[in-house]
Amino acid sequence: MAAQVTLEGNQAHYLSRVMRITPGDAVILCDNITGEWAARVTEAGKRHVTLEVVEQLRSHEDVPDFWLCAALLKKDRFDLVLEKATELGVARIQPVITRRCVADKLNMDRARMVVTEAAEQCARTALPQVAEPVKLDALLKDWPTDRALFFADELGGEPAATRLVQHLPPAALLIGPEGGFDDQERASIRDRQEAVPITLGPRILRGETAAIAGTALWMGVMGDWRGGE
Repeated sequence: MAAQVTLEGNQAHYLSRVMRITPGDAVILCDNITGEWAARVTEAGKRHVTLEVVEQLRSHEDVPDFWLCAALLKKDRFDLVLEKATELGVARIQPVITRRCVADKLNMDRARMVVTEAAEQCARTALPQVAEPVKLDALLKDWPTDRALFFADELGGEPAATRLVQHLPPAALLIGPEGGFDDQERASIRDRQEAVPITLGPRILRGETAAIAGTALWMGVMGDWRGGE
């Protein structure tokens, strides 16, 4: 007997009211555990939708062990970071609270919704983990000694492309807020032996731009954009 799945809440509303599915329609499911599955609608009600699982289409994808540690930004700008980091294939998104952050809270339900919708859009079968925001001092105190921490320092560092290829995963990229890191924070970061100061070019980038550009660069030279290497 084929397995059945019942969807409720927003998922059921989207399928029945927005997509206007009817019994017999095909739907693609992703459970973030086993991968992607083809299913067929057996019941489409106002409050719930029942699906019959037909076959597995793709297994749960492997992604590079790369974290994006990004300082909190204004809501719409941090939404962009969440969305693009998901599309680019990061394994974990760690929001960071620094002294110059204009925001110190993150709506986790909204963040997970943004990530889920981005994953659906780009056909990811593995959602990135979105961690609770943490203060920079706490992040550095508990930093794993086996993970390189690429630190995008607006005051300078070695060219990113040069340094990225010198460290195999696991790795992470730390991006500051709108106003950048202050002197004490910068010193604390550089005191970590895992920290690798890098520059993302001659221009001053917005926080969201730096996060996206730095992640894309890492994926291109050390991540899964290299194909079968």
